[in-house]
Amino acid sequence: MTRRASIIAWLIGAAVALQSVSAFAGAPVTLKRDLASGPQITLGDLFDGAGASASVVVGNGAPVGLNAVLDAGVVERIAHSNGLDWNNDSGIRRIIVRSLSVAPVAGTGRGSQTAQVLSYAHNLMAGELIKPDDLTFSEIPAFQAPQDAPRDANDVIGKIARVPVRAGAPVSTRDISNAQVIKRGDLIEVAYHADGISLVLQANAMSGAAVGDTLNVMNPSSKKVIQAVAVGPDQAVVGPEAAQIKAAAYPNLSSQLADNR
Repeated sequence: MTRRASIIAWLIGAAVALQSVSAFAGAPVTLKRDLASGPQITLGDLFDGAGASASVVVGNGAPVGLNAVLDAGVVERIAHSNGLDWNNDSGIRRIIVRSLSVAPVAGTGRGSQTAQVLSYAHNLMAGELIKPDDLTFSEIPAFQAPQDAPRDANDVIGKIARVPVRAGAPVSTRDISNAQVIKRGDLIEVAYHADGISLVLQANAMSGAAVGDTLNVMNPSSKKVIQAVAVGPDQAVVGPEAAQIKAAAYPNLSSQLADNR
């Protein structure tokens, strides 16, 4: 083969390769400005130009009046695997989709016997951070819905599981907490503020705690152990302020305790 023929053959091969690459490249799509869906969220609900992939389900929609939250990275992977190319230039991490669902008529049909609640999409260990793709909305018998069930995924994302939870279980406020601001063994400041008196001492944390959590702390000099409430990184309070912080952090739990008195 002459040099010229070799060059021509190479060019033809390169052209074929480029055509193959372009054939497998995803169709460019853009995220819609107004995101809304029915009981299921599809690629067509999220993207303009979804074409034949518009009916592909991405996740469950939220109940009427609420928002579903999707992990942008997961959505991008689903879109790509279905031939769509979404260029997330803005670096979006969460995609919020409002509900178009219609509220069931009270006392009729399945709406009077079932409830849509936030549920865990995956098993989580105690201490694990809850991410958007760890949550979904599911329909369960109404009597199984926790009384303290959060209504919006945004109230749960970014918190941690206080106890191990299983996939499919409804989310309960008592099972989640804010991320820990105090770790076991930390040297922390413990403050008392009441009646014009302010005292601050250093103590050793005997357990980890999130904002609003009660923990035991030990005076390193006297070895005396008292209970305090975490308020921030390596900071806790005792006295009247502690009860106020705890009530603000766990309002549902406080109201339940009051009802049970």
